[in-house]
Amino acid sequence: MTIAERSRKGGAFLIEETGASEVFTPEDFSEEQRQLADTVEHFVAREVIPHAERIENHDFAPVRSLMKRAGELGLLMIDVPEEFGGLELDKVTSALVTEKIFSSCYSGFAGAFCIQTGLGTIPLIYYGTRAQKEKYLGRIITGDLITAYCLTEPDAGSDALGAKTSAVLSADGREYVLNGTKQFITNGGIAGLYTVFAKVDREHFTAFLVERSFPGVTAGPEEKKLGIRGTSTTAVILEDARVPVGNVLGKVGKGHKIAFNILNIGRFKLGAWATGVAKVALAEGARYANARRQFGVPIASFGAIREKIADIVADIFRSESIVYRVAGLLDRRLETIEKGTPDYYRIYQKGIEEYAAECAIAKVYGSEALDRI
Repeated sequence: MTIAERSRKGGAFLIEETGASEVFTPEDFSEEQRQLADTVEHFVAREVIPHAERIENHDFAPVRSLMKRAGELGLLMIDVPEEFGGLELDKVTSALVTEKIFSSCYSGFAGAFCIQTGLGTIPLIYYGTRAQKEKYLGRIITGDLITAYCLTEPDAGSDALGAKTSAVLSADGREYVLNGTKQFITNGGIAGLYTVFAKVDREHFTAFLVERSFPGVTAGPEEKKLGIRGTSTTAVILEDARVPVGNVLGKVGKGHKIAFNILNIGRFKLGAWATGVAKVALAEGARYANARRQFGVPIASFGAIREKIADIVADIFRSESIVYRVAGLLDRRLETIEKGTPDYYRIYQKGIEEYAAECAIAKVYGSEALDRI
């Protein structure tokens, strides 16, 4: 069977029979993938967790040093093309690393890591020019340059196209002048490179690569959040921020393609994130159920508790199955696109977009399962 024949259309699971041999499962991980997963687990346990209290209290110095350490271990280059120093591995590996980075059940550094390797970097990979990639990707994969994704605004959350941040071309045609406020930006206080969405002439929704060092760019104070406290979350304020025309990402007026297509991968990875946290929650719950005693016996021996744990295991099994089945579908589809093809990343994105529903299912089911767990 050829690669094309093994590749199924998005949504085909609703109307076509699928043989067991066609479904990717965690039992199909290669030895290299398992070794990488072990590396991530050891990194989290030995190097991230000891700094958890400092990070929770908004001391982000450890986040910066840990990001560089992740770069040394090759964890920031999974999705980056080989020609720019990356590993360019498959979506199964990318999902596995995401699951394991969250497997500590500590989201502080993990949230920063996932923006660095996901929303903060993928738009540049898929839509950046060669010059932009050469300028930024090398520093991103070493952890020297932390990234952030700036889409949400005070009056534009889910309605991204309702953004009010504006961009006006300067008189000499060399820069765009940006004005507006982005809100709830993960990595906002520590990032050196923001992917910012603004409307050119208040009409054409466009993405820009904005360095923190550019004039007129500032980060607001840290948000005091109820959860995920250990990620830097701030507003990003643009006051006559001057951005070179060479830092337009993609084409003027095509920012919606970047915003919405990238979020498909974000949803898929959120499913992997939820699966990783759920597994550790199960381990902690089972430990407590065996340690806590009532009427002289562990509560794990009670039927009600055993039923709860059984339901949790079933939820995790379903969540994990969805994530890695979708990962396998994506990889098989993307394998049909030959590298070096003109408009490679445009076709690549179309391939991912074909599975938008499956990516959304992974996120919704994984998130709801984790909430129950």
